[in-house]
Amino acid sequence: MKADSELIFGLHALEAALKYQPQDIQEIWLDGQRRDARMQKIVSLAKKSGIRLNRVSRDYLQEHFADKRHQGVVASTLPGKAATEADLEQILAAQQQPFVLVLDGVQDPHNLGACLRSADAAGVHAVIVPRDRAVGLTATVRKVASGAAENLPLIQVTNLARTLRDLKERGLWLVGLAGESEQELYSCDLKGPIAVVMGAEGEGMRRLTREHCDFLVRIPMAGVVSSLNVSVATGICLFEVLRQRKG
Repeated sequence: MKADSELIFGLHALEAALKYQPQDIQEIWLDGQRRDARMQKIVSLAKKSGIRLNRVSRDYLQEHFADKRHQGVVASTLPGKAATEADLEQILAAQQQPFVLVLDGVQDPHNLGACLRSADAAGVHAVIVPRDRAVGLTATVRKVASGAAENLPLIQVTNLARTLRDLKERGLWLVGLAGESEQELYSCDLKGPIAVVMGAEGEGMRRLTREHCDFLVRIPMAGVVSSLNVSVATGICLFEVLRQRKG
């Protein structure tokens, strides 16, 4: 594997990469004993793009990629690149009712991957994260996202507060999740151009991010648990937006 490469592993993540970014994949190692339909689809897509295939033993995969939940497939690829603020401009301009997710400082790659997966499923047009003090598009993020990272733009911005102001100037309503808010998520009108703003693990939104929100909402909690994992809370909020849009 080349020094400037990173790994993609897992069937969903690799299949999505082969569909949307085959030009970035350098070579693939796969379990030579697997002949099922999912593996054959990987092989077919790889051959179509002229990507080198290495059929190896399960022992080889275990020895060289023991720390990866690879499901019998591992690929060497160019490092994942987040989209830019210029890309965000184009995305917003192309949508009559933009639907954006803003993550203010999520640092766990598993949480970011899960948020991307939920965002893709809910029809979000772009996910915005700060460039500093937040996880980027790592191999683990792409694996957990199960293909969403290749289909959904992840926008890294240098100044999140400025980006939030720009979103408001474009007519998007900024709704932030805050446990202390008196207004419940399900009582809000979320059908127009909207950006759902979520805070980081444990700390929630930073003060400046909170101040840029048009309104704050909370998820009603019926049990003794006082808060939810950020990826779970994100999924709940995004699918409430989707429900209202479809309704």
